[in-house]
Amino acid sequence: MKKILIANRGEIARRVIATARQMGIATVAVHSDADAHAPHVREATQAFALGGNTSAESYLRVDKLLAAARATGADAIHPGYGFLSEDAAFAQAVQDAGLVWIGPPPAAIRALGDKGAAKRLAVRQGVPVLPGYAGEDQSVARFTAEAHKIGYPLMVKAVAGGGGRGMRLVMQAGDLPAALQGARSEALAGFGNGELLIERAVLQPRHVEVQVFADALGNAVHLGERDCSVQRRHQKIIEEAPSPAVSPELRARMGACAVALAQGAGYVGAGTVEFLLEGEDFYLMEMNTRLQVEHPVTEAITGLDLVAWQIRVARGEALPLTQEQVQLTGHAIEVRLCAEDENYTPHAGRIAHFAEPPGASHFARAGLRFDHAMSAGGEVTPYYDAMLGKLIVHADTREAAINQLIAALAQTEVLGLPTNRGFLMECLGDARFQAGKALISFLDEHGDALRAALLEKELVAHDRYAFAAYLTVNVAGLPCAFAAPRRLRHREHVRTVAVRAVAGGWLVDAVPTDGGSGFSREEEREDKPSRLKPLPREGAPAGGESSPRHIAVQALPDGSLRCTQDGWAERVRAVPVAGGEGGQRWHAQAGGVDWWFEDESYLPAASASQAQAATELKAPFNGRVVRIVAQPGQALAQGEAAVVIESMKLEHSLAPRAAATVAEVLVEVGQQVSPGQVLLRFVPPQPQEKPACA
Repeated sequence: MKKILIANRGEIARRVIATARQMGIATVAVHSDADAHAPHVREATQAFALGGNTSAESYLRVDKLLAAARATGADAIHPGYGFLSEDAAFAQAVQDAGLVWIGPPPAAIRALGDKGAAKRLAVRQGVPVLPGYAGEDQSVARFTAEAHKIGYPLMVKAVAGGGGRGMRLVMQAGDLPAALQGARSEALAGFGNGELLIERAVLQPRHVEVQVFADALGNAVHLGERDCSVQRRHQKIIEEAPSPAVSPELRARMGACAVALAQGAGYVGAGTVEFLLEGEDFYLMEMNTRLQVEHPVTEAITGLDLVAWQIRVARGEALPLTQEQVQLTGHAIEVRLCAEDENYTPHAGRIAHFAEPPGASHFARAGLRFDHAMSAGGEVTPYYDAMLGKLIVHADTREAAINQLIAALAQTEVLGLPTNRGFLMECLGDARFQAGKALISFLDEHGDALRAALLEKELVAHDRYAFAAYLTVNVAGLPCAFAAPRRLRHREHVRTVAVRAVAGGWLVDAVPTDGGSGFSREEEREDKPSRLKPLPREGAPAGGESSPRHIAVQALPDGSLRCTQDGWAERVRAVPVAGGEGGQRWHAQAGGVDWWFEDESYLPAASASQAQAATELKAPFNGRVVRIVAQPGQALAQGEAAVVIESMKLEHSLAPRAAATVAEVLVEVGQQVSPGQVLLRFVPPQPQEKPACA
């Protein structure tokens, strides 16, 4: 094996390139037009353009990938994960072309990649499974009849693929038809296969998976387990090894079952057997016949390079270690940094600023590791997954790993588009997670509380540092630009401050706009009125009006500012972004908190944006319209789905904020839409009649 073509993109392509380089093997990067300037393209020995932007036009084109291998002289193909990594037909085509396939045999992929077939094999191998149905009859009537036998609640799952796509939890019979339709549509879009299965749902389990490895000589081992219970939309965002709920005895039992399943399928290479764990009982979910996104935590606790193992096994070599020689050391935790907001909505856009936490390495197997494919100025497109990268910490104890990972996230800077950085920090800092008690239901049950805590921190940061963040992009206009009060909006909260230059900095005073508060709002919110109170200066009497605060601002060499007030110093950075009224919008960061704010100083206090929002439904991000539920003249309730958009491999239902009647539909199925594009218009709400005076 002299040259490996990597049939993938992003951080996994960089990951394979790094190991191949260490082994003295040349690499070929393939890329779509959207990825022409991506890091993996620059780092590979050679690069080959596949053309097109979408996955279907590029990374899923078997003919183009094989043509790239022939043109570049590659003698092996590594599929990474996602895309064609679990496609048996692709694996077979690679082998038929005389190339080395760095993955399991096509027959094993077929046996295990189909969840129904995998469950049947598992039963023969003595691996526990949940009751379910995975037959050829895919009619709603047959699923309804089988669901009656299994009982509710149950899970609908796509037979092919993974990553939570094509998966729905169904609590009652009336919800089954819609769940089947949604899961099938998502599975067809993601995997080209709409076949489904159903199985009994376990409502309070953990997601625990076992890393297995096998060679062509009949040897097989497991490398311990990973706990991946913290998920949103059935997709993992935090993974750790070992699991805080698995004892050595349970690990041995789960590992033995995982190895038995792999050997029963004639498996070769890296694979992951996923289980639902409830107490001491576990049940097979599926086997992923590829390397996993979360493989770095296993590398960290074993000290092994799993990509190197893949390459050696593909060359026909024996596994480097026996089961007895595998040692697990310390604790590792990984978080997936994604281009999404706290509501899990993905966002495309340009990365205006990016900085790694100090001391981070790439693709290493100890300490602080940051696997990513980001760069300042890089574009996050709507064509692929929302994951930007993975931060991994390996420490002696779980507590130390958590603390170090929180600190690393606080020092990670990604500005220009929303990320889940702050939300991840809230998850890691939650008492339930820190106690090792986070189940699959963790975010469903506690996500709102985590979001509320995050919003509180955003409001504190906006109150304390919005003016300093504003300075980072308006220094040239000081001090005369602040002759009038500044009105700075974050979400629906507006902070109005009067600013004047004084010795050593500025004096910032909240301007009363709403009964003495420096905050105002255009929308009444009965759920969180306390958040609208101004934050008193440290040392001020409780409950009293906040006094003018002296802020000393020092420009730092990296373009950020050190903001000092009341003896507390914080580094603040902000970048201008598109989307605000008149373009005056910024993305700011102070420590572990991100927030977005707009300068409304020169706009009327009561903007017309709220009235406009009541008559239009706009696309929040780039995507493709896959379903239009609403029709002209239809009355929609608040939150009722009107349009479904596919973006970053997921379907998102868009709904009006309040009850409305559809006036016109401005898009059609299959149409690409961009952020801010109007999808629907509603009938304008009629003003309420004022009561006549007596």
